[in-house]
Amino acid sequence: MEEKILAKVEELSGQLIDTIVRMVQIDSVEAEPEPDAPFGRGVKRALDAALELSGQLGFGTVNVDNYMGYASYGEGEEYVCAVGHLDVVPVGTGWKQPPFSGYRKDGVIYSRGVLDNKGPIFSCLYALYALKELGIVPDRQVRILFGCDEETGFEDLNYYLSKEKPPVMGFTPDCKYPVVYAERGRALVEICPASRERFYTLMNDYVLNAKNNGERFHIDFRDEEFGQVEVRNFKILPEKGQGDGSAASVPSLQFAVSYPAGCTAAQILETVRGELPDMEVELISNMDPVRFEKDCRLVDTLRYTYERVTGMDGTPVTTTGGTYAKRMPNIVPFGPSFPGQKGIGHQPDEWMKVDDIVANAKIYALSLYYLAKDVEMERK
Repeated sequence: MEEKILAKVEELSGQLIDTIVRMVQIDSVEAEPEPDAPFGRGVKRALDAALELSGQLGFGTVNVDNYMGYASYGEGEEYVCAVGHLDVVPVGTGWKQPPFSGYRKDGVIYSRGVLDNKGPIFSCLYALYALKELGIVPDRQVRILFGCDEETGFEDLNYYLSKEKPPVMGFTPDCKYPVVYAERGRALVEICPASRERFYTLMNDYVLNAKNNGERFHIDFRDEEFGQVEVRNFKILPEKGQGDGSAASVPSLQFAVSYPAGCTAAQILETVRGELPDMEVELISNMDPVRFEKDCRLVDTLRYTYERVTGMDGTPVTTTGGTYAKRMPNIVPFGPSFPGQKGIGHQPDEWMKVDDIVANAKIYALSLYYLAKDVEMERK
């Protein structure tokens, strides 16, 4: 059956690529909310297009009040899923070609969102379409979920989970390969100094002339599995007062802490407060680390499908990033970037190779097959 699935994906690859080129031409940067478009008109256009296509491919479709939508195949109370997103980060500057052109050259597609995350999630849709076209009947329902607010706050997923139960297993194609069995925690910390002088000290001693491992804050925690704490995404917040030199007019500093499972957000906060006792230190938000056993069925299945298609080592890894896996129970990050492919998604000339898109679709087709069917993997 594996060979039939892989051959069917190859057969559908032209349709897949044409679809992705069409979808990345939709500007789906989040904009001002409207009554029927909580994340702006462009994001809604992308969601409408995804659901229209899903219906044309013969899937059931559900629009969850324009927060998310999904294509479904098969029956049953339980479901497995692939969950990606249609919203994209702002364009920025430095593009050689128009950022929503779907420009193709030398086997590469360039456009905002082609990697993060339209290319991967439509690869999942066509992976499921390959199974459907082969007449494979899943033992549990399969859903391809189209998120709309991954880049700016996960409101889409929070809303979805208020209306729908979570999957029993699944993945988000919004990170890297091999399968990611654990994500670090991510805390957003804000520090408010009592004076401008103390603010300058904070910036000079703890940001500009400090390593990004948090050592100046004494939060340079490390463990063997996850690695070293990373402090990043520094942001100076505007003054709240009238610029009269009072405490209220002092800027504050906000930053993210990517931390291993060996410590907690509470521990980080307590340590920073101890280091800076004269400053207000507040935890703005936090997402705890996520970890699965490396030999659980979900992780083992995705390791197998990756190795089966690529022939490369699929030993599970951890990540410093944050994905839907932080909020959606029972899913792990899985692809789409192959080893060595870094720093592409949010940059000018965001790209994805056509061959990699097809390889992703093959990996995802086998993955959805094995997650949805109670069959043994064809291990060689």
